[in-house]
Amino acid sequence: MRITNIEVIELRVPGWDGSGYDGSWDDCVIRVHTDAGITGIAEVDSEPVVVRAIVEAPVAHTKSRGLRSVLLGADARDIEALWDRMYDATYHFGRRGAAIHAISGIDIALWDIKGKAEGKPVAALLGGRKRDRVKAYGTVYPLGRTPDEVRANLDRGLALGLKAIKIVADPFWADDIAVTERIVRTARDHVGPDVDLMVDAATAWTSAEQGLPLLPLFRECRMAWLEAPLPLDDVAGHARFAGHGVPVGGGDMGLTTRFEFLDMLDRGRCDIAQPDITMVGGYTEMRRLAAEVATRGKRIVTHGYKTNLLVAINLNFLAAQAADEPCEYSTSVSPLRWELTNERFPISADGRIAVPDAPGVGVTLSEDALVRFARRRV
Repeated sequence: MRITNIEVIELRVPGWDGSGYDGSWDDCVIRVHTDAGITGIAEVDSEPVVVRAIVEAPVAHTKSRGLRSVLLGADARDIEALWDRMYDATYHFGRRGAAIHAISGIDIALWDIKGKAEGKPVAALLGGRKRDRVKAYGTVYPLGRTPDEVRANLDRGLALGLKAIKIVADPFWADDIAVTERIVRTARDHVGPDVDLMVDAATAWTSAEQGLPLLPLFRECRMAWLEAPLPLDDVAGHARFAGHGVPVGGGDMGLTTRFEFLDMLDRGRCDIAQPDITMVGGYTEMRRLAAEVATRGKRIVTHGYKTNLLVAINLNFLAAQAADEPCEYSTSVSPLRWELTNERFPISADGRIAVPDAPGVGVTLSEDALVRFARRRV
């Protein structure tokens, strides 16, 4: 089964001006086509124009090749070897960053092809489904500045049926601890004791000194974890948050490959690796990272603030893991978030969502959405 084409589709909700920090208003969809008539799909949480350039780049030399030229004619079933081939051929693109994003999308699409060819969900290919339903946690952003705004925004998540909600910090949290305390306590009181709460600092703090005073509050309000407390470059600063009674997660803001994540786990002392499958290197690199995480006795929880396609991609990975970890479920109001796939993932009364059981990643693209959200190139 040979690869005949790699297609990069750029999507964007009309009118979106990029002024907010919400990646679900545009998208980069990958389709890998084969001579067997099987097409694999994926999406990438990266800039579509950049991913397209990496896929379509002409050959400069043996270590600087566009990914399409690397893979055309290759056997789509030889996934791990193809990952290594792509990695080697983009040596001069840099060992991390956007080149890995592009590799990620193609790798996911190849796993989708393999699942479709064998009539199995990707979860079955990753070691077998350990569960058919996974707890959803919704990311609520923005949270707001006043108690009324906090309650109104949390209600968006509660209305979906979420039993776990991640609140996101704003830079002003570092300015006035009293205001931040009122916001966090309002959130805990509003959702009640039976809903899990996490907090995503989203690099709102520029130094550990800004965030450390809030850890007693987070511990008292039973935050399940603290995510992305500092910019990713400050690995040593992450380590200062360890040992305060609140698990620390790291990497979701853009780390790629196991090499970056292991530095964050070891030197940064993070408790939870939070890779985005569409950025870390796809399922192939996720498996390598998961094995390393397991040897350290730590956790791996996927990041995913995109569309239902990424929800399906993450569910297949999480369902195959020994630990029952939650799946991120964006509450964005972007229509692209909800309408890219024909399938939906409603949250059941117990706060869980069903793992797809169709072959591959288990969802199909809406042709209507591909037309409506197509980004016109000029």
